This record gives sequence, structure tokens and C-alpha cells, in this order.
Amino acid sequence: MCVTDAVATGVPFSTLADTVLERLTATYAPAADPERAAPMRAYMKDVAPFLGLTTPARRALSRTVVAGLPRPDESDCTAIALRCWQLPEREYHYFAVDYLRRHARVCSSGFLPVARHLIATTSWWDTVDLLAAHVVGALVAADPALKADMDTWIVDDDLWIARTALLHQLRYKERTDTERLFTYCLRQSGHPDFFVRKAIGWCLREYAKTDPEAVRAFLARERGRFAPLSVREALKNIGA
Repeated sequence: MCVTDAVATGVPFSTLADTVLERLTATYAPAADPERAAPMRAYMKDVAPFLGLTTPARRALSRTVVAGLPRPDESDCTAIALRCWQLPEREYHYFAVDYLRRHARVCSSGFLPVARHLIATTSWWDTVDLLAAHVVGALVAADPALKADMDTWIVDDDLWIARTALLHQLRYKERTDTERLFTYCLRQSGHPDFFVRKAIGWCLREYAKTDPEAVRAFLARERGRFAPLSVREALKNIGA
């Protein structure tokens, strides 16, 4: 992609991204397996076409793609992620998510709008959940001022943005902002969509590994406001 094209599409110019995308497409495409691709696409509800790469094969190919390359900066991460998202096949999106997980520490709070774009574009749980827990969660942990953004995301009309707000603390353990976690669950307790109701249960279940009594007490007070799915998920490992 030339500098003019990069500017026109909102993708920053990055020589590292040029190298990564050239290697990536040259490595992934020849390994495509159309027989696997069709059922993979069907399993993911036709959210995107697939090349048909299994996860172990894809990750092995990805190691070849990045071998010997320098550590990226935030601009490189932005360019690589956005350019991968411009490619139709889902495996390129997976590469971007894995790359961002590996290099999330080089990204500042200014990366949050990029993460939001990825979450809101070609959205499904397979990319959204990893971006929520490993990228957005890392950004908020590094800059607590971004909690205000999460307060906005939790009431967003886009269910995947709201799901991200619910799940961004998934790996925080003792660092969890418990009041915010419970407040977010309550704000979306009446949401009609399966993926939001499931996320409520999931984030509570995960926090229950750190403080089961807090989750039990919260649900003892509020369980009538939640869908049975959310409650079952939350209590799965700790009982009623």
C-alpha cells in the first residue's frame, strides 16, 4: 500500500506493515483448504469467508510470517490490524488479534478507537472476546482514565461494544473494579441478546474465581433482574 492509499483509507503508513502483509498473504493463501473452509464459515454463522486453516497450522504459519521482524510501535500495530481487517478471510483477522495480544503493551490509550473499529466491524465472538480481554482490558489497565470510555461502551447500542465493556476486566482478578463490574451487569441485565446475557454470566463466573462470596452476595440481592442463562453461568463453579 502506498502512502497515498494509506492516508485515503485512514491506515497509517508503516513499512513494517508492508512487510507483514506481504509475507502474510504469501504464506496463508497457498495453505488454504477449501474443504475445511466451508464448514468453518458455517460454524461461525457466515460472518466471513475462511481460508480453511486449522488453528495449529495458522499459528505455525504466523511464526514464519513474523520471524526476524522488529518490535512494532503503536502505528505499526494500527496499520497491521486495519489492513488485516480489510482482507475478507477470517484467518487474517485472527492474525491481527494474535499480533495485538502479543504487542498490546506498545499501544497507548490512543489505540482505543482502533480497537473499537475492529470490534464493531465483521463482529463475532471469535475476535471480539479476545480483543476485549487482551487488548481493551490491557489499555484500560494501563490508563484508568479509559474507564470513562467503558462507562459509555456498556450502554452502546452495538451489542458487541457492550459485550466488550462487560468482558474487559476478565483477566484482572484481584485488580477488578468490583463496583463497576456489578454495575455493568445490572445495566445490561435486561438485554434481549444471548451474547450479552452470556457475557454477564461469564464475567461474573470469572470474578467468582477471585471472590466467590462477593458474587454470591451480589446474585442473592439481584438475581431476579437477570436472565436464567446469566445466573447459571455466574454460579457454574461456585453453586447457589
